[in-house]
Amino acid sequence: MAYVVDFKNVSTIGLESSPVAEALAGLRANEARYFMNKYKHEFTVVPASESQETLDYVNLILQKERDIAFSAKPLETSRFQVENIRFVYVIYEDGLVLNVMYTVDDPKKRAVGFKLSEGMEVPTELEGKFKFARQKSKLAGTIRGSFFVIKGEYEN
Repeated sequence: MAYVVDFKNVSTIGLESSPVAEALAGLRANEARYFMNKYKHEFTVVPASESQETLDYVNLILQKERDIAFSAKPLETSRFQVENIRFVYVIYEDGLVLNVMYTVDDPKKRAVGFKLSEGMEVPTELEGKFKFARQKSKLAGTIRGSFFVIKGEYEN
């Protein structure tokens, strides 16, 4: 069932099994606030169990671009387009939030981003491969983030 993320009243709905559920809920709310403020778009998530096609799409990009396969369990996904950008999110149980930003008409503006919830370790799949910048958020505490540019074509 779809859930519109509320960034004013942060909730762990759908994230209860995460060892960093509170921080992960804050990170998810931080993303929701960004999309509302920048694009007037409601950030809506669905359970990963209901979105296999989205997971397959993200896993294909990760595999082909960087030979990455996460062992963490995906809890939720989100998939939408605002303006000329397609966004895909996967929220993992360990506290990782992954997003694919795929500009429809500009191959130079396509990337996969990783955000780590406060209190989680860097996933072993990313250790030593990426440098993480720190960012402060009222909703999520300290977020560590990194990204890589997508070189291939992945229509979704």
